[in-house]
Amino acid sequence: MSLDRVRLFSAPTFHDKRGGLFVLEKEDLPFDMKRFYCLFNAQVGMRRGEHAHKTLHQLMVCFSGSVTVTLDDGERNRRFELARPDQILYVPPGLWRNIDDFVPETVVGVFASDVYDTNDYIYEYEEYVAWVGARKG
Repeated sequence: MSLDRVRLFSAPTFHDKRGGLFVLEKEDLPFDMKRFYCLFNAQVGMRRGEHAHKTLHQLMVCFSGSVTVTLDDGERNRRFELARPDQILYVPPGLWRNIDDFVPETVVGVFASDVYDTNDYIYEYEEYVAWVGARKG
């Protein structure tokens, strides 16, 4: 549940006259991936996310356009701008997230460590802060 575990890293990238290619292999992932989904067609000014996961790990990649991901541990927050497809944001479990500042044609891919489970979500920020406090003892 610490922002210290968040990582923004670059995938191995290759360029030639045909364009660019980035590669992620299983060994590069900090978890076993069980689900992949994309956010797209978000309107400018729209906010996505607005929740926390209790146990889910995620990698976020902005394939086109740009977004800002704000991660919050209940006491402090950090903002990350994703604007290149080779930038990958690792989001460990236990952090509140907001995704905003979408520009037109933005596509964000999310690799997740598990299948969808509604019981893993916390949708109210006040409930999240109480959950964090209870875990700290």
